[in-house]
Amino acid sequence: MTDGHLFNSISLGGRGGTNPGQFKVHSAGILWKKQGGGKAVEVDKSDLVGLTWMKIPRSNQLGVRTRDGLYYKFTGFRDQDFSSLTTFFQTSCGIAPEEKQLSVSGKNWGEVNLNGNMVTFLVGSKQAFEISLADVAQTQLQGKNDVMMEFHVDDTTGANEKDSLMEISFHVPNSNTQFVGDENRPSAQVFRDKIMSMADVGAGGEEAIVTFDGIAILTPRGRYSIELHLSFLRLQGQANDFKIQYSSVVRVFWLPKSNQPHTFVVVTLDPPIRKGQTLYPHIVMQFETDAVFEASLSMNEDLYNSKYKEKLEMMHKGLVHEVFITILRGLSGAKITRPGKFRSSQDGYAVKSSLKAEDGVLYSLEKSFFFLPKPPTLILHEEIDYVEFERHAAGGSNMHYFDLLVRLKTEQEHLFRNIQRNEYHNLFDFINSKGLKIMNLGGVRTTDGVAAVLQNDEDDAVDPHLERIRNEAAGDESDEEDEDFVVDEDDGGSPTDNSGEGESDGSESGGEKEVPAKKKLKKEPSALKASSSRKKAKDGDEDGSKKKKQKKKKDPNAPKRAISAFMFFSQAERENVKKSNPGISFTEVGKVLGERWNKLTAEEKVPYEAKAQADRKRYNDEITGYKNTQTANVNLADESDTAEA
Repeated sequence: MTDGHLFNSISLGGRGGTNPGQFKVHSAGILWKKQGGGKAVEVDKSDLVGLTWMKIPRSNQLGVRTRDGLYYKFTGFRDQDFSSLTTFFQTSCGIAPEEKQLSVSGKNWGEVNLNGNMVTFLVGSKQAFEISLADVAQTQLQGKNDVMMEFHVDDTTGANEKDSLMEISFHVPNSNTQFVGDENRPSAQVFRDKIMSMADVGAGGEEAIVTFDGIAILTPRGRYSIELHLSFLRLQGQANDFKIQYSSVVRVFWLPKSNQPHTFVVVTLDPPIRKGQTLYPHIVMQFETDAVFEASLSMNEDLYNSKYKEKLEMMHKGLVHEVFITILRGLSGAKITRPGKFRSSQDGYAVKSSLKAEDGVLYSLEKSFFFLPKPPTLILHEEIDYVEFERHAAGGSNMHYFDLLVRLKTEQEHLFRNIQRNEYHNLFDFINSKGLKIMNLGGVRTTDGVAAVLQNDEDDAVDPHLERIRNEAAGDESDEEDEDFVVDEDDGGSPTDNSGEGESDGSESGGEKEVPAKKKLKKEPSALKASSSRKKAKDGDEDGSKKKKQKKKKDPNAPKRAISAFMFFSQAERENVKKSNPGISFTEVGKVLGERWNKLTAEEKVPYEAKAQADRKRYNDEITGYKNTQTANVNLADESDTAEA
């Protein structure tokens, strides 16, 4: 371990729950990364103040205290990791970890140890519990001997857990020798004053560096005053009050709206803030674009010169959103994301769209898509399995709009509707340049064929993807539907599932292919094919549209389509999810499975991907034999008809 070591399945603990991740120690310090991306904790060797080991149920916990007063708790270490890490910290960092013992007696009488921003309750020499003063919202003296601490409810602490610590009460008798008082100032008062001097509560807390009044926030909705402090930001509204540690700020998005009076500023959090049972991972702020703001920072000059001189000015003047972002970045160190190369035809940096019946705009950023304002939806490019362009109207009656389907590797889908047709080229070129898979274009990587069609202004213009499908069908002299549009009702497969090749459930009657109505609403390209066939029937036979539709039954001898790696994982873990969550609904089971799959490492996914690959090979072999059998049957039928003639 001279150069460091890597530990998997190490959780970062706190009131916000436990987040699994990867823990690395090296000669420069400590690094922890959340599994699946997002939050990271990095502590330089020079910032380490203290280390503690504690044996907890089924694991070991490493406590890390920093020079800034922060305290991190990492759990999941094995017994054999204890000695090796202890040796490493001693040789590389010059710090010998202190060993603590956990009190399991259940006694509630003991001593209080105040160290940095932590309050530790000791029973004898063993630790019963510890809490962070950063989580304390306020303290109250109840009677003469009781001190009540109330914790923040609607901020990032406790966001990942159903149950959260609300308050705790300490009884401090007058005979207490640790906090000695007198008749006018009892021991409980001495204890409370000590807490208030260390925690950000009441008059004992730090003042705001700068305050922005009356800012419109779209999620969580309301008008708030935004206070920027040294270590956190606070949203103060009429009904709600949120305190958010800068350590929870993952990224800040600066998203202008072209030719609009407002600018979006989105603060992305991990963990999210919570209001009741609703989580808000994105705070969507809306600033007036042309509003000017001027303020001087309320900061000690010595502190400014020693820590913030290179990041901030003592006096700021400019557009309100620019001043807010500049000061927030200087205090929190958060990274800023702005629009990249993408430009739209209508709204400058974004295309107008709708998601889940909510109108908004879709920003195409260099590493992600971001739909705003409600529901704010961030989709990283690395999370995308494929995208699919779809016709907007089920019957093809409105050609001025199209939809964009984004399917994630977890099999979750986001359908962005009502995108204007003149944005087609812009989106296609951008998505293609990012190397994202465009499902219903197959291997095509050009918009030349699309452009010729889009120049037609008639409402019944032909869809470009449908045109490609027809050309392929004509070349094969086959009536089969394109594989990208196959709907398999029996196995619940996605119309765009590429796990299999060439299976079709389509049929023709009177020149018209039948597509289940339920699937038409979700997979409109299939419906477009039906629409085109209806037009041919109308031109060729006036009574064609009146003929009764017939649905061809699926051949029971047809091979079963291949399933994905995620489905193999789901089959293996579904019962475990149900046992861990009694009474969980079918929908929630799928959600939990998706989250677990997304948190797996590449190595952990290998067994399931191997099964999926084997199943795809099985399907390809079976479908080839099946097609050959079908072709042979057709040839025999043709020979029989010829003989009879």
